[in-house]
Amino acid sequence: MTSLELCRQQRERELPRFVKVLKAIPDTRQDYRPDPKSRTAVELAWLLSQSEAALVTLLDTGTIEWKESKPTGGLSSTVAAFEKNAAAVNERLARLDEKGWEKKGRFLMAGMPPWEESVGGFVWGFLFDAIHHRGQLTTYLRPMGGKVPSIYGPSADDSGA
Repeated sequence: MTSLELCRQQRERELPRFVKVLKAIPDTRQDYRPDPKSRTAVELAWLLSQSEAALVTLLDTGTIEWKESKPTGGLSSTVAAFEKNAAAVNERLARLDEKGWEKKGRFLMAGMPPWEESVGGFVWGFLFDAIHHRGQLTTYLRPMGGKVPSIYGPSADDSGA
């Protein structure tokens, strides 16, 4: 199995887990943050959505121009944006060949030197970063009055059945 094939497979497995966590955020507590320096729950959800949108741009153009932004709507529109963007990434990955996977991409952020990496390296890196932020978000759920869904197995709130 190639790295591209493994990534396609892993994304297919992970994306429903992301959606379960995003939908577990209590709508009335989307502004929760555990510390003033932390992002709010909806900001973390938005970051996940925007990361997927950035990957769409990378796969279409070879370059990401990252700009931090605030959520443009509430939680339901953020979850819908995540689902739409993640599906778009998966569609593009399904059409991508090994040459496109190995092609150099660029990540640009104001004031920083360009980061160059293979498209595959970026896609894997973004997946790992998203899993990290999903983990952050799961730690918010119980203090917000929500329930932690089963992700890789049962949780204290969800047997996974």
